[in-house]
Amino acid sequence: MSEAIFMRLRHALGEAAVERSLDGLPRAIPDSTDGIAQVCGLAHAEGWRIRIEGQGSWMPADAPADLALSTRALARVVDIAAADLVATVEAGVGMATLQEALAARGTWLAVDPPGRPERSLGSVVATGTSGALRHGFGPVRDHILGSTVVTGDGRIVRAGGQVVKNVAGYDLTKIQVGSFGAFGVVTQMHLRLRARPEAQATLLARAGRDRLTHLARTLVEQQISVTALELLSPALGAQSDWALALQFSGTAEGVAAEIARAGEYAEVPWQALDPEPETAFWHNAARAALYGSASLRLGVFPDGLDELLDLLGEHLDVGLVSAGPGRGLVRWSGDPALDALRRLRRHAAEREIPLTLERGPWKLRRAFGHFGAYREGVGRLVGRLRSTFDPDPTFAVALEGADDD
Repeated sequence: MSEAIFMRLRHALGEAAVERSLDGLPRAIPDSTDGIAQVCGLAHAEGWRIRIEGQGSWMPADAPADLALSTRALARVVDIAAADLVATVEAGVGMATLQEALAARGTWLAVDPPGRPERSLGSVVATGTSGALRHGFGPVRDHILGSTVVTGDGRIVRAGGQVVKNVAGYDLTKIQVGSFGAFGVVTQMHLRLRARPEAQATLLARAGRDRLTHLARTLVEQQISVTALELLSPALGAQSDWALALQFSGTAEGVAAEIARAGEYAEVPWQALDPEPETAFWHNAARAALYGSASLRLGVFPDGLDELLDLLGEHLDVGLVSAGPGRGLVRWSGDPALDALRRLRRHAAEREIPLTLERGPWKLRRAFGHFGAYREGVGRLVGRLRSTFDPDPTFAVALEGADDD
């Protein structure tokens, strides 16, 4: 069957757009939304299962399927409207490549996802993974104005708009963020940009966890203006103690003023990082999420952060952990046992803490599922959405857990 699918895809897309993946699957690499739709429509009609792939630097390409569908040829920056702070880009473009193109026009995308710099924008949107900048600029969905999506049966759906004030269809765009590809293949996005800041600085404090979480709450209460406020565990920060990092950006005068204000509430000494160590620090923090086979994302109100960190330590370990004390988001990375994950999810659900499996091998994704429904009815809602956008389904995505068979 694999050879028959391979030849059908070559006939439809041309020889250059089809290859074999490392595990032997036919891999389609269309260079247009229409090409993606053609593959999805054909797979739906024939009953083939599709594994969606990007640059392959975040989610393992190991889901069992009949064919792989890659977005890596959809890597164009279509338009940058610098005056309007809006860009239109394709999903396969790498984050580093995108930021370089935006910088040349005096703009940037205020999203710093975990992982490698070459990670694709489509992967970031599909998994909803944001980094420390979510404190100052919000989660990934706040930066997506509109999208073009191909459904599991080959329909092309366009939602949202190219200008900031256009909100028509915005909810349809939002549901794609963090859907892990279950609701379609995102092929193009309209992005909200920001002007590049005149100045940027990072302060770093090291101490015990409780002292730093207390300091972070104080800074939030005093409304110190920072673009990033991140707590890092000793293992993640490659130090013997916890670290609290503040990033400031804006005008040179504004950054200096906020640094001075932060110093007024310092319970521990602040270390100002020079530009090169600053870049290395944030780069290493982003890469650390890959040190382990799986990553989890948990959300909690800021005043419940200490309790959540204790819960992680009880059921897994406090190894590679980053946390945003201002927004209550925690990311854990490591090599978890399935039983321990299930216990953690159960205790998190009792506290109405959402838990998402952001990354992991297929065996774990299949058994555990990406989502943990922490409110009654959430699972049914996700199921209805999936049946709307991927009726059969065609895409190999494990939103819900199942017994490992």
